[in-house]
Order: sequence, then structure tokens, then C-alpha cells
Amino acid sequence: MTEATQSAEPRPRLTAQDWELAALDVLGRSGLAAVAVESLARTLGVTKGSFYWHFATREALVKAAIDRWEQRDEEEVLTRVEPIADPRDRLRELFLRVSREAQSHVIYAALLQASDHPLVQPVIERISRRRLDLLTLAYRQAGFERGAAGHRARLAYTAYTGFLQLNQRHGMPRMDQADYEAYVAHVIETLIPE
Repeated sequence: MTEATQSAEPRPRLTAQDWELAALDVLGRSGLAAVAVESLARTLGVTKGSFYWHFATREALVKAAIDRWEQRDEEEVLTRVEPIADPRDRLRELFLRVSREAQSHVIYAALLQASDHPLVQPVIERISRRRLDLLTLAYRQAGFERGAAGHRARLAYTAYTGFLQLNQRHGMPRMDQADYEAYVAHVIETLIPE
């Protein structure tokens, strides 16, 4: 096949999902302000017209992308740990599952940085509430009284969000894999009672 023939072949049409995933990639790497239609179009190798086939505005893309991330977070993390009967096992699995979601971490850290944005704020509030409720319930079922379970849940969630902020936005030295796994094991040992 010649080069002319290759360029004459039609490119597959981009889907809304392609745009959303590209927006999430930029969001995770460079923050919400960097999600721009023109630069996404260049990255995807298309014109801005392709964007307007799927979205009326940049804000519509940002909302769809964040909604996609939130739905994936719900499916890949929360709905997989909720059915675990033993609360300590549920907490361990939650901590382990969350610790392995590298791309989700960078996106969440970027969303936390933009949490005052009107499209981001309700998502952060929903996710935080769901995660705190899940943690609080597990701690209650593990034998903590209501107040202590709430405090332990908030401590666990704060440890997670603080770790993200330190590593993603404040230039902390990166841990190698062994150190990171040791850190996660320490968090589990500290925050999950035997």
C-alpha cells in the first residue's frame, strides 16, 4: 500500500467516549484548565468539527468526562467491595483496590485541585459522601460505635486524599514499588483493627 493510499483511507470516526477519555488524560496530566477543544483535536488528529458532532461546549465535554470517571470509579471500586461480608476484609479490599488505580488517582487529585469549579464540586461531594458512608458502615460493622466509626472513616479518607495531594501536586519524591506497597500495608495495618 502506498503512502497516498494510506492517507486516502478514511479514519475511523471518533466517538464521544474518545473525546471524554482524551479529556480525562489531559485533566489528569495538566489539570482542568488544560482541557481545551483545540489541543484535544490536535492530539486526536481531527478538526474541531469532530468535537461539535458530539458536544455543544467544552463544559459539556468536561461534565461527560467527569461523569464517565465517576461511573468507572463506582463500578471498579465501590460496587466490587460492597458485597464483601466481613467488614475488615471489605476495608482491606477497598484500600488495596484504591491503591492500584494509578490513573484514577491522578484524575481524582486534579479534580480535588479544581473542587471549587461548578462542574467538579458536586462530583467531589458525591464521591466523598459515598466513600465516607462505605468506610463508616464497615467500621460500624467491625465493632466501632457510631462516632468512632465516623472519625476512623474520615481519618482513612483523609489519609487517601492527603497522599494524593502530596504525591500528585506537591512534588513529593516518588516511591518505588516496594516502598509504596509497604506504605499501603502500613496504612491497612494502622487503620483496620484486628
